[in-house]
Amino acid sequence: MLEISEVGPCEDDYQLGFLIGQRFCNQIRSRLAGDLILQNQLLPFAQTPQAQPLIKALSETNQKKFPRYWAELQGTAEGSGVPVLDIILINFRKEILPFISKTAMNSNADTADDCSDILIVSDSMAIAAHNEDANVALVGHIYLIKGKLSSGLSFIAYTYAGELPSCAFGFNSQGLAFTLNSVPPTEAEIVPAGVGRNFVSRDLLEATSIADAFARIRSAEVSVGHSYNLIDIQRRMILNVETASGSRVSVHEVGTTPFFHANMYLHLQVQQVHDENSISRQKRAAVLPQGSKTDFLSLLGDTEDTKYPIYMTGPTLYTLCTAVIDLDEKTLTIIEGNPKKGKVSHIFSMSSNDSNSESINSGERTSLEHFMLVHRGQPCDHQCNAWRQPGNNGDIQTGSFSSTSS
Repeated sequence: MLEISEVGPCEDDYQLGFLIGQRFCNQIRSRLAGDLILQNQLLPFAQTPQAQPLIKALSETNQKKFPRYWAELQGTAEGSGVPVLDIILINFRKEILPFISKTAMNSNADTADDCSDILIVSDSMAIAAHNEDANVALVGHIYLIKGKLSSGLSFIAYTYAGELPSCAFGFNSQGLAFTLNSVPPTEAEIVPAGVGRNFVSRDLLEATSIADAFARIRSAEVSVGHSYNLIDIQRRMILNVETASGSRVSVHEVGTTPFFHANMYLHLQVQQVHDENSISRQKRAAVLPQGSKTDFLSLLGDTEDTKYPIYMTGPTLYTLCTAVIDLDEKTLTIIEGNPKKGKVSHIFSMSSNDSNSESINSGERTSLEHFMLVHRGQPCDHQCNAWRQPGNNGDIQTGSFSSTSS
């Protein structure tokens, strides 16, 4: 059962993290003990002379840029009673693993976080549907955080045990939501000791608009790139933002043509690893119907390719849940099990007037058939124009550019 805990307002960010760690200490301890990547790769590497300068530099960079979130991380370690090094390592997993020598890697080496998204904004529907895929060891080590900040902002974040909220998906009381897709740059594209992806996504939970969210992404000088699906409920807009080291960014506005994103760069020109899993899912999605919300859920539940299915059931990768963000209904729905026939475990109102209230919780599950009767999409039939949103940090435009672009 996916647990949810309300935290805050707190006197400081350390206390916020401490309360999360304290509340979910069993899940955090269990996750750390059974995380083979942590136990067999990250912790042994952390004891080597070459690792210590890297971990120190990563810690200093992120503490300097995000002192509040660093305090939250430390509080999580203290509250759960685990070594702070363990919490640091799982939060910087993607930034550290590329620097572990191939000879030190073994069969328990990291696998991609193979999430899949199908996105659309048309006259008849505006939807972001997301499969949250991860290593099977994370099953049972997930929770939902409803954070309330002293600023008055609140958020819901799907959170991996011990990690900052959220490396998966979430939304806040400003009507700003996001889902994430890992992307695989080559080793040459990775910069040591940059900003960690978990810190960027934690920062997105406090964005006040889609322009503010984009500015936060663009200002982060990351070690490893990422793909962000930014969702503005109020403006009925979805942007896919691909990033890479060196402050490189590419923006694609989602329109009436359904946009499927797996785990390879689609529009930012970056040297990347040839990921057969992602390529197979991309090809399979292209031949499946994409005309309605029912089609989207069927697509995300597809298992036709037994080697590289879109919906994953192990032995290594597992679809933890499916999240459906409906911009017209202003809801976030979490479906457990195959989305074609799974159970709705939570529905959250994303209306600013509803203060992130939860209308269906894990004790009041509803059938997918009922969910589809209430939320039924229609086929889309035309293209929309490119979008430009003015903000304090300048216009956001579709296309690729770096931090030096005008």
